[in-house]
Amino acid sequence: MTIEIFGPSDPNCAALAANARIAADKLGVHYELCRVTNQKDIAAHGVLFTPALAIDGRIRSAGKVLDAAEMTTLLASALA
Repeated sequence: MTIEIFGPSDPNCAALAANARIAADKLGVHYELCRVTNQKDIAAHGVLFTPALAIDGRIRSAGKVLDAAEMTTLLASALA
């Protein structure tokens, strides 16, 4: 599973990345976590609001810091 966090290196993006790690580890998922900070790359993915989250190339959340429980639910649904 590839998890991408889109946005500048700010506290919101760091929190989203940390919550993604917590959720993926809780689920026992093998994952690669990538940070996308370049504005052109962010725009190329159609992201309008940051922080944004993509799972396996599909944008799943934008403009919100998901907590660990929300992230766990989202990752679990992506596995199904």
